[in-house]
Amino acid sequence: MTYEQPKLPYPEDALAPAISAQTVAFHYGKHEKTYIDNLNRLITGTEYEDMTLEEVIAVAKGALYNNAAQAWNHIFYFFTFSPDGGGEPGGELRRAIDRDFGSFDKFKEAFVEAGTGLFGSGWVWLSRDDSGKLFITQGSNASNPIVDGLTPLLTFDVWEHAYYLDYQNRRADALKALWDIVDWDVVESRY
Repeated sequence: MTYEQPKLPYPEDALAPAISAQTVAFHYGKHEKTYIDNLNRLITGTEYEDMTLEEVIAVAKGALYNNAAQAWNHIFYFFTFSPDGGGEPGGELRRAIDRDFGSFDKFKEAFVEAGTGLFGSGWVWLSRDDSGKLFITQGSNASNPIVDGLTPLLTFDVWEHAYYLDYQNRRADALKALWDIVDWDVVESRY
């Protein structure tokens, strides 16, 4: 199987000002394409060739894991956003957030704190376990909660290439701006 980079469901400039067109072009257009190309090169002729991306992430190590997870993470990240996003979640997800974090505002604060508190590059995640309990986790580099048996719901990328063109070293500002473009219908569908 050859993995292909999906086309974004919005134009490159649609997420501005939270994420500029230039950042989308570099981040999704170049960084993500490199992960997909490397992944395809690494799986050719191996036992991973016919696996789903999630299956590869769950069992791979080293460069294969890094490229598979980064390919998946970036697709997951960019397909969480919408130019019509923002607001607050509803339904079961909102009830779970209120139950596990006390309120939506407390959840947002804890999520941004986890993202800004991560040293170096990586990801901050909202995930659920099999019982529906929510967790905020952070991890360096190509971290993905799939390897811990969790179901990812939302992620913010804290690699510098995700925000540096727009925010320079202001990671917290970059993370806070993402709340304006989160498509909560997409996130809830993952719950």
